[in-house]
Order: sequence, then structure tokens, then C-alpha cells
Amino acid sequence: MRKCIGGVMTVALWASMMQAGLAETSQRSENRLLDNRVQLASADVVVSLRPVPRPSAEAVRVSVKGNARFQAWLGAFQRRAVAQGITQQTLDQALAGLSYDQNVIKRDRNQAEFSKPIWEYLDAAVSDTRIANGRAALGRHRKVLRQIEAQYGVEKEVVTAIWGLETSFGSYRGSNQTIRSLATLAFDARRASFFETQLIAALRIIQAGDVSTGRMVGSWAGAMGHTQFMPTSYLDHAVDFDGDGRRDIWSEDPTDALASAAAYLARHGWTKGQPWGVEVRLPEGFDYAIAKRDYTLMPSDWAARGVVGLDGKPVRDHGQAAILLPAGGQGVALMIFDNFSVIEAYNGADAYVIGIGHLSDRLSGDAPFQASWPRGDRVLSFTEKKELQTRLTQAGFDTQGIDGRTGPNTVNAVRAYQLAQGLLPDGYASIRLLERLR
Repeated sequence: MRKCIGGVMTVALWASMMQAGLAETSQRSENRLLDNRVQLASADVVVSLRPVPRPSAEAVRVSVKGNARFQAWLGAFQRRAVAQGITQQTLDQALAGLSYDQNVIKRDRNQAEFSKPIWEYLDAAVSDTRIANGRAALGRHRKVLRQIEAQYGVEKEVVTAIWGLETSFGSYRGSNQTIRSLATLAFDARRASFFETQLIAALRIIQAGDVSTGRMVGSWAGAMGHTQFMPTSYLDHAVDFDGDGRRDIWSEDPTDALASAAAYLARHGWTKGQPWGVEVRLPEGFDYAIAKRDYTLMPSDWAARGVVGLDGKPVRDHGQAAILLPAGGQGVALMIFDNFSVIEAYNGADAYVIGIGHLSDRLSGDAPFQASWPRGDRVLSFTEKKELQTRLTQAGFDTQGIDGRTGPNTVNAVRAYQLAQGLLPDGYASIRLLERLR
């Protein structure tokens, strides 16, 4: 829905640490994450009293030249848009006076190096303040959230958790003009095709009368509303739950946005009553090589192998489940179910999914994670992840690409290397592993 950014817009960046794959996920996730998508940031605005320096003559020259190229691109884009059913009237109204936004490109370029370890991400995503605010939001909107849960079969705490991570319960929904941001990103060569598709979708939304150009605001990467939908996700999944004739995810009233998030999860296969994941205890001598997403057993079968809940009892047989180790052999161990993958469709980063799942559990009154995280570790930077992938591939453990993201292929390559070296095969891409490869 993507949703892309929100409250703590600086979060999507964090989530880039553990990306999981899926086609739709990667699109959504790319933006959201790119955009600081977990939006864990506060909505505080700091105003500097220092004088703003004038741009240099060279900066002005580059800006003017860039905008001239942008205007030329815009003319060609309009012809493509008309061919896809966008009327000239819509284009004239939505694109009038549009200019290139250098700040959007700067943010797109500068976010890759930002990453946080899972425990720091969760410290913010599931902070005491966020939990308290989430419970207050649940109380204020309990009636409509219950109605949404009844219609779509998605628990109200899960919907509220998405709202909380995306926009801090509506307190920070982004102020960028969506058309300008998407046009700038579509003009830029890095992900032009994806963002031109989003721009066409945004124009369709305006043409349908769902929102005016002026009210269509959101993150710098084009995510909109309380639950940060990208335009294509809006077209496919947004709903008019309050019955006023419009799917209004931008309103101060979050009803349509919350229902749209629930509809999105429902259409991706959400199973009511099934956990997204459960913290478990691994037995001594556990075979870490089977802790991977494509190795699933029923919880009762995991129990036969010594994997049990924190209470020492087998986890209920909610369905096939895999073991996920967000921090490798140290830290929390999770038994994850199909609902994990459903949240992943909303945003493909493991950190985001765990943040949503754990926040929803805390809103339901469950306890925090019990295992300790390896807080002395640090996550690899974007550059270090690319170096790790390069060195693994050169050593004969192909990561299927050098992209600076620790997705399933990289995790599998890390595990294969660990097995070959006689190390604990937990698939965890650590600084110690990189130093060993060096």
C-alpha cells in the first residue's frame, strides 16, 4: 500500500536491514522502506533560527538546468498519460506549475546507509509511549475498529499497530505534494518505471474525484494517508467504509484508511486468530540450519524437536510454521505463521513485520519479548552489506546479486558459508562474519 512512510518516516530506512522478497512486497517495501517507512519518528518540528545561506551560483545553475530537463520530460510524460486514459483536463489541473523537487532526490539517495539493528528498531517501534498512544487510539476508535474487524476478519490491534508505525496514529502523515514527489522520482532514472506507474495511478485517483491535487499529500516517496498507501495500492484496495461515497484516506477521520489497511491484509490471506509469530525457546543442540523460511512444520512437530513456547509447552497448532532468528543464534527466536507473510505483503522488511506483530501483541496486553538481544553488535552498513555479498560470491557462495540488502538469498549464502566453515549456521550477516571473510 504502500504505504511508504509516515510517522517515523525514518524507519523505513531502518527496516532495510532485513528485507524479504515477494514481488509486490519489493515494490511496496522499496518505497516505504526507502522512505523511512516505519515512521517511527516523532512529529516534532524543529525550526532553526540560523540564517539560511543563499545557494551558490553553481547550485542555481544546476537547479535551473535540471528543471528544464524535467519540464521536457513532463511534456513527453503527458502524451504517455493521455494514451493511458488520463484526460488533458486532469493533466492541466494536476501538473500546472509543477517543478522538480531536489530534496526528494536527495532523500532517495541518502537513505541507503541508514540502518539500525532489530533491537534498536523495536525500542522505537514498540516503545512504552507508542504502546500507551496505541491503547488510547484503540479506546477512541474502538467502535469503528470492531466493525472493521467484524467485516474483514483482521484484529483491531493489528490494524492499530499498522496505523501506529505508519503515521504515529495519524499525527504525521507527510506534507509532500504527492504529484510533485512522484513526478520527480519518475523523471529520475533510478526507479523511473515504478514511479511513473505510481504517478499515473495518482492521476487516476484525482480524475475519479477521490481527492483534489492540493489535498493529495504524503511522504516524499509518494505514500499517502493514515496508513500510507502508494497510489496503486489505493486503487486496488482502498475502501469507502463510512459510506460517504469517497475512499478518503487523507481525512482527519481515519475510518476509511483503517478499513483499507484491514481490507488489504484480508485480500492477502489474513487468518483471524492465527498469530503472526510466537516467541519460542530452542533446545540445546538445535540444528540452526533448519531455521529458515522454507522449512516449516506444525508446532506440535516442532515441539517433538524440543522447540516450545516460553511456558515450556508446545505452541498450539495454528498452522505450518517456520523458525525465524532476527539476530541469528543470539536474541529472540520466533515461530512464524502464514500471517507473518501477509504483513510482509504490506512491507517486506522483517523488522517492520516483527514491529507490527509485536506492537499488536502489546496492545492486546501481551508481555515484551523475553530473550535478550545481542546489544553489543551493530548492523552492517549498506556498503558493508555489498562487500559481504561480493566476498561471499567470490568465495563460491552466490548471493544472487550485490544490492546491499540482506534478503533470503544472502541469508542462504551466509548459512552455506557458515556450514562450510564449521560455524553456527544461523544465517546472520554480522560484522564478525565480514571480518572473517576479509
